[in-house]
Amino acid sequence: MLRAREPRLLNLEKAGRMLDAASVEDAAKLLTDCGYPDMSQMSASEVEETLAQRRGEIFKEMQDLSPDKELVDLFKLKYDYHNAKAILKAEAVGTDCKHLLSDAGRIPGSQLLELYNEEKYSRMPEKLAAAMAEAKAVLARTSNPQLADFVLDKAYFGEIRDVADAVGGDFLKGYAQIQVDAANLKSAVRTLRMGKNQDFLAEVLVPGGTVSAERIMAAADKEGLASLFAHTKLEKAAALGAEALAGGGMTAFEKACDNAVNSYLQGAKLVSYGPEAVAAYVAAVEGEIQAVRMILTGRLAGVRPEAIRERLRDLYA
Repeated sequence: MLRAREPRLLNLEKAGRMLDAASVEDAAKLLTDCGYPDMSQMSASEVEETLAQRRGEIFKEMQDLSPDKELVDLFKLKYDYHNAKAILKAEAVGTDCKHLLSDAGRIPGSQLLELYNEEKYSRMPEKLAAAMAEAKAVLARTSNPQLADFVLDKAYFGEIRDVADAVGGDFLKGYAQIQVDAANLKSAVRTLRMGKNQDFLAEVLVPGGTVSAERIMAAADKEGLASLFAHTKLEKAAALGAEALAGGGMTAFEKACDNAVNSYLQGAKLVSYGPEAVAAYVAAVEGEIQAVRMILTGRLAGVRPEAIRERLRDLYA
Protein backbone atom coordinates (compact mmCIF):
# COMPACT_ATOMS: atom_id res chain seq x y z
CA MET A 1 0.00 0.00 0.00
CA LEU A 2 2.76 2.45 0.94
CA ARG A 3 4.78 1.63 -2.16
CA ALA A 4 1.70 2.47 -4.23
CA ARG A 5 1.43 5.82 -2.43
CA GLU A 6 5.04 6.84 -2.87
CA PRO A 7 4.65 8.16 -6.44
CA ARG A 8 2.21 10.79 -5.11
CA LEU A 9 4.75 12.22 -2.69
CA LEU A 10 6.18 15.64 -3.44
CA ASN A 11 9.46 15.39 -5.35
CA LEU A 12 12.10 18.02 -6.10
CA GLU A 13 10.79 18.52 -9.65
CA LYS A 14 7.29 19.38 -8.41
CA ALA A 15 8.72 21.48 -5.57
CA GLY A 16 10.65 23.40 -8.22
CA ARG A 17 7.43 23.99 -10.14
CA MET A 18 5.85 25.35 -6.96
CA LEU A 19 8.74 27.78 -6.58
CA ASP A 20 8.52 28.81 -10.22
CA ALA A 21 4.72 29.23 -10.19
CA ALA A 22 3.46 32.70 -11.01
CA SER A 23 1.61 33.03 -7.70
CA VAL A 24 1.23 31.41 -4.29
CA GLU A 25 -2.25 30.30 -5.36
CA ASP A 26 -0.84 28.45 -8.38
CA ALA A 27 1.88 26.89 -6.23
CA ALA A 28 -0.66 25.62 -3.69
CA LYS A 29 -2.90 24.10 -6.37
CA LEU A 30 -0.05 21.86 -7.52
CA LEU A 31 -0.25 20.10 -4.15
CA THR A 32 -3.70 18.66 -4.77
CA ASP A 33 -2.02 15.95 -6.87
CA CYS A 34 -0.16 14.93 -3.68
CA GLY A 35 -3.40 14.49 -1.75
CA TYR A 36 -3.50 17.87 -0.02
CA PRO A 37 -6.66 19.99 0.20
CA ASP A 38 -6.75 23.20 -1.81
CA MET A 39 -4.68 25.68 0.21
CA SER A 40 -4.62 28.38 -2.46
CA GLN A 41 -6.73 30.82 -0.45
CA MET A 42 -5.27 30.08 2.97
CA SER A 43 -3.28 32.40 5.22
CA ALA A 44 0.07 31.29 6.68
CA SER A 45 -1.58 30.25 9.94
CA GLU A 46 -4.22 28.23 8.08
CA VAL A 47 -1.49 26.51 6.07
CA GLU A 48 0.25 25.59 9.35
CA GLU A 49 -2.99 24.15 10.77
CA THR A 50 -3.65 22.14 7.61
CA LEU A 51 -0.15 20.69 7.59
CA ALA A 52 -0.34 19.81 11.29
CA GLN A 53 -3.64 18.04 10.65
CA ARG A 54 -2.15 16.08 7.76
CA ARG A 55 0.82 15.00 9.89
CA GLY A 56 -1.52 13.88 12.65
CA GLU A 57 -3.64 11.86 10.23
CA ILE A 58 -0.60 10.11 8.77
CA PHE A 59 0.84 9.36 12.20
CA LYS A 60 -2.48 7.89 13.38
CA GLU A 61 -2.98 5.83 10.25
CA MET A 62 0.52 4.39 10.33
CA GLN A 63 0.27 3.60 14.02
CA ASP A 64 -3.09 1.88 13.50
CA LEU A 65 -1.89 -0.19 10.55
CA SER A 66 1.67 -1.04 11.51
CA PRO A 67 2.27 -4.27 13.47
CA ASP A 68 5.01 -2.37 15.36
CA LYS A 69 3.08 0.36 17.16
CA GLU A 70 6.28 1.93 18.50
CA LEU A 71 7.60 2.57 15.00
CA VAL A 72 5.83 5.91 14.59
CA ASP A 73 7.25 6.99 17.95
CA LEU A 74 10.57 7.47 16.13
CA PHE A 75 8.96 10.53 14.56
CA LYS A 76 6.71 11.61 17.42
CA LEU A 77 9.59 11.87 19.88
CA LYS A 78 10.99 15.12 18.49
CA TYR A 79 7.67 16.87 19.13
CA ASP A 80 7.60 15.67 22.73
CA TYR A 81 11.07 17.07 23.32
CA HIS A 82 10.32 20.27 21.43
CA ASN A 83 7.36 20.76 23.76
CA ALA A 84 9.51 20.00 26.80
CA LYS A 85 12.03 22.66 25.80
CA ALA A 86 9.31 25.22 25.17
CA ILE A 87 7.64 24.52 28.53
CA LEU A 88 10.86 24.78 30.54
CA LYS A 89 12.07 27.94 28.81
CA ALA A 90 8.68 29.61 29.18
CA GLU A 91 8.64 28.79 32.88
CA ALA A 92 12.15 30.20 33.29
CA VAL A 93 11.22 33.58 31.79
CA GLY A 94 7.61 33.67 32.98
CA THR A 95 5.87 33.59 29.59
CA ASP A 96 3.04 31.61 28.04
CA CYS A 97 4.18 28.87 25.66
CA LYS A 98 0.84 27.40 24.58
CA HIS A 99 1.13 28.81 21.07
CA LEU A 100 4.48 27.04 20.63
CA LEU A 101 3.29 23.57 21.58
CA SER A 102 2.63 20.76 19.13
CA ASP A 103 0.12 17.93 19.38
CA ALA A 104 2.20 15.66 17.11
CA GLY A 105 4.03 13.92 19.96
CA ARG A 106 3.07 10.86 21.96
CA ILE A 107 1.22 13.20 24.31
CA PRO A 108 -0.52 16.43 23.20
CA GLY A 109 1.44 19.56 24.07
CA SER A 110 -1.34 21.10 26.14
CA GLN A 111 -1.66 17.89 28.16
CA LEU A 112 2.09 17.73 28.75
CA LEU A 113 2.04 21.32 29.99
CA GLU A 114 -0.84 20.57 32.36
CA LEU A 115 0.83 17.47 33.78
CA TYR A 116 4.11 19.34 34.20
CA ASN A 117 2.46 22.25 36.01
CA GLU A 118 0.68 19.82 38.32
CA GLU A 119 3.87 17.76 38.78
CA LYS A 120 2.10 14.58 37.66
CA TYR A 121 5.23 13.07 36.16
CA SER A 122 3.93 9.51 36.55
CA ARG A 123 1.34 10.21 33.86
CA MET A 124 3.94 11.30 31.29
CA PRO A 125 6.11 8.98 29.17
CA GLU A 126 8.65 7.74 31.71
CA LYS A 127 11.92 8.87 30.13
CA LEU A 128 10.50 12.19 29.01
CA ALA A 129 9.31 12.86 32.57
CA ALA A 130 12.74 11.99 34.02
CA ALA A 131 14.47 14.23 31.47
CA MET A 132 12.15 17.16 32.18
CA ALA A 133 12.67 16.82 35.92
CA GLU A 134 16.46 16.71 35.46
CA ALA A 135 16.42 19.66 33.03
CA LYS A 136 14.29 21.65 35.46
CA ALA A 137 16.80 21.00 38.24
CA VAL A 138 19.70 22.02 35.96
CA LEU A 139 17.87 25.20 35.01
CA ALA A 140 17.15 26.05 38.65
CA ARG A 141 20.79 25.46 39.59
CA THR A 142 22.46 27.23 36.67
CA SER A 143 19.84 29.57 35.14
CA ASN A 144 21.24 28.38 31.80
CA PRO A 145 18.55 27.17 29.33
CA GLN A 146 21.25 25.78 27.04
CA LEU A 147 22.40 23.29 29.68
CA ALA A 148 18.79 22.21 30.20
CA ASP A 149 18.51 21.66 26.43
CA PHE A 150 21.55 19.38 26.53
CA VAL A 151 19.80 17.15 29.06
CA LEU A 152 16.71 16.92 26.88
CA ASP A 153 18.72 16.31 23.70
CA LYS A 154 20.55 13.37 25.23
CA ALA A 155 17.29 11.89 26.46
CA TYR A 156 15.71 12.40 23.03
CA PHE A 157 18.43 10.56 21.14
CA GLY A 158 18.49 7.89 23.83
CA GLU A 159 14.80 7.25 23.23
CA ILE A 160 15.34 7.09 19.47
CA ARG A 161 17.89 4.33 20.04
CA ASP A 162 15.53 2.55 22.43
CA VAL A 163 12.69 2.52 19.88
CA ALA A 164 15.00 1.33 17.11
CA ASP A 165 16.25 -1.48 19.36
CA ALA A 166 12.71 -2.43 20.41
CA VAL A 167 11.39 -2.65 16.85
CA GLY A 168 14.58 -4.33 15.70
CA GLY A 169 16.43 -4.56 12.42
CA ASP A 170 19.70 -3.10 11.19
CA PHE A 171 17.99 -0.44 9.09
CA LEU A 172 16.28 1.29 12.01
CA LYS A 173 19.37 1.03 14.18
CA GLY A 174 21.34 2.62 11.36
CA TYR A 175 18.72 5.34 11.04
CA ALA A 176 19.10 6.13 14.75
CA GLN A 177 22.88 6.18 14.38
CA ILE A 178 23.01 8.53 11.40
CA GLN A 179 20.67 10.95 13.18
CA VAL A 180 23.09 11.00 16.13
CA ASP A 181 26.08 11.41 13.79
CA ALA A 182 24.41 14.33 11.98
CA ALA A 183 23.44 16.00 15.25
CA ASN A 184 26.95 15.58 16.68
CA LEU A 185 28.59 16.94 13.54
CA LYS A 186 26.32 20.01 13.66
CA SER A 187 27.05 20.48 17.36
CA ALA A 188 30.80 20.17 16.88
CA VAL A 189 30.88 22.76 14.08
CA ARG A 190 28.65 25.19 15.99
CA THR A 191 30.74 24.75 19.15
CA LEU A 192 34.00 25.41 17.33
CA ARG A 193 32.57 28.44 15.53
CA MET A 194 31.57 29.88 18.90
CA GLY A 195 35.05 29.29 20.29
CA LYS A 196 33.79 27.10 23.14
CA ASN A 197 36.11 24.71 24.98
CA GLN A 198 36.25 20.90 25.20
CA ASP A 199 34.15 20.80 28.36
CA PHE A 200 31.31 22.55 26.54
CA LEU A 201 31.65 20.18 23.57
CA ALA A 202 31.50 17.18 25.91
CA GLU A 203 28.15 18.44 27.21
CA VAL A 204 26.75 18.94 23.71
CA LEU A 205 27.66 15.61 22.12
CA VAL A 206 25.36 12.62 22.50
CA PRO A 207 26.30 8.92 22.49
CA GLY A 208 25.08 6.31 20.05
CA GLY A 209 26.48 7.29 16.66
CA THR A 210 28.85 5.38 14.40
CA VAL A 211 31.49 7.97 15.33
CA SER A 212 31.90 8.19 19.11
CA ALA A 213 31.78 11.44 21.03
CA GLU A 214 35.35 10.74 22.19
CA ARG A 215 36.64 10.54 18.61
CA ILE A 216 34.82 13.76 17.69
CA MET A 217 36.39 15.57 20.63
CA ALA A 218 39.84 14.28 19.70
CA ALA A 219 39.38 15.51 16.13
CA ALA A 220 37.66 18.79 16.99
CA ASP A 221 39.08 21.03 14.29
CA LYS A 222 38.14 21.60 10.67
CA GLU A 223 40.66 19.17 9.18
CA GLY A 224 40.02 16.50 11.80
CA LEU A 225 36.24 16.53 11.45
CA ALA A 226 36.42 16.30 7.66
CA SER A 227 38.72 13.27 7.92
CA LEU A 228 36.64 11.66 10.64
CA PHE A 229 33.51 11.50 8.48
CA ALA A 230 35.28 10.67 5.22
CA HIS A 231 33.79 7.68 3.38
CA THR A 232 30.47 8.03 5.24
CA LYS A 233 27.15 9.52 4.13
CA LEU A 234 28.18 12.65 6.04
CA GLU A 235 31.41 13.13 4.05
CA LYS A 236 30.05 16.06 2.01
CA ALA A 237 28.50 17.64 5.09
CA ALA A 238 31.78 17.37 7.01
CA ALA A 239 33.66 19.04 4.14
CA LEU A 240 31.12 21.88 4.17
CA GLY A 241 31.50 22.01 7.94
CA ALA A 242 35.21 22.59 7.46
CA GLU A 243 34.38 25.47 5.12
CA ALA A 244 31.99 26.88 7.72
CA LEU A 245 34.78 26.74 10.31
CA ALA A 246 37.01 28.65 7.92
CA GLY A 247 34.50 31.47 7.74
CA GLY A 248 31.91 30.10 5.32
CA GLY A 249 28.17 30.04 5.86
CA MET A 250 26.22 27.44 7.82
CA THR A 251 23.21 27.03 5.53
CA ALA A 252 24.80 24.67 3.00
CA PHE A 253 26.46 22.67 5.79
CA GLU A 254 23.26 22.12 7.79
CA LYS A 255 21.35 21.29 4.62
CA ALA A 256 23.99 18.67 3.73
CA CYS A 257 23.64 17.09 7.18
CA ASP A 258 19.88 16.73 6.73
CA ASN A 259 20.33 15.45 3.17
CA ALA A 260 22.69 12.75 4.41
CA VAL A 261 19.95 11.41 6.69
CA ASN A 262 17.52 11.46 3.77
CA SER A 263 20.07 9.66 1.60
CA TYR A 264 20.18 6.89 4.20
CA LEU A 265 16.40 6.55 4.02
CA GLN A 266 16.59 6.06 0.26
CA GLY A 267 17.96 2.60 1.04
CA ALA A 268 14.49 1.58 2.20
CA LYS A 269 13.33 1.61 -1.43
CA LEU A 270 15.25 -1.63 -1.93
CA VAL A 271 13.21 -3.41 0.78
CA SER A 272 9.77 -4.69 -0.20
CA TYR A 273 8.31 -5.41 3.23
CA GLY A 274 9.07 -4.66 6.85
CA PRO A 275 9.52 -1.69 9.18
CA GLU A 276 11.80 -0.04 6.61
CA ALA A 277 8.82 0.78 4.37
CA VAL A 278 6.83 2.36 7.18
CA ALA A 279 9.75 4.35 8.60
CA ALA A 280 10.76 5.63 5.17
CA TYR A 281 7.19 6.63 4.29
CA VAL A 282 6.60 8.52 7.53
CA ALA A 283 9.98 10.25 7.19
CA ALA A 284 9.11 11.12 3.59
CA VAL A 285 5.83 12.70 4.66
CA GLU A 286 7.66 14.66 7.35
CA GLY A 287 10.13 15.94 4.77
CA GLU A 288 7.31 16.74 2.37
CA ILE A 289 5.42 18.74 5.00
CA GLN A 290 8.57 20.67 5.89
CA ALA A 291 9.11 21.51 2.21
CA VAL A 292 5.47 22.54 1.67
CA ARG A 293 5.60 24.80 4.72
CA MET A 294 8.86 26.37 3.60
CA ILE A 295 7.55 27.06 0.11
CA LEU A 296 4.03 28.27 0.87
CA THR A 297 4.71 30.32 4.00
CA GLY A 298 7.90 31.66 2.42
CA ARG A 299 6.10 32.80 -0.68
CA LEU A 300 3.25 34.25 1.37
CA ALA A 301 5.86 36.26 3.29
CA GLY A 302 7.43 37.51 0.08
CA VAL A 303 10.65 35.51 0.35
CA ARG A 304 12.42 35.17 -3.01
CA PRO A 305 11.99 31.70 -4.57
CA GLU A 306 15.78 31.47 -4.99
CA ALA A 307 16.27 31.97 -1.24
CA ILE A 308 13.73 29.24 -0.49
CA ARG A 309 15.35 26.90 -3.01
CA GLU A 310 18.73 27.27 -1.29
CA ARG A 311 17.25 25.99 1.97
CA LEU A 312 15.08 23.23 0.52
CA ARG A 313 16.19 19.76 1.62
CA ASP A 314 16.27 16.72 -0.64
CA LEU A 315 13.02 14.78 -0.78
CA TYR A 316 12.47 11.03 -0.58
CA ALA A 317 10.33 10.79 -3.73
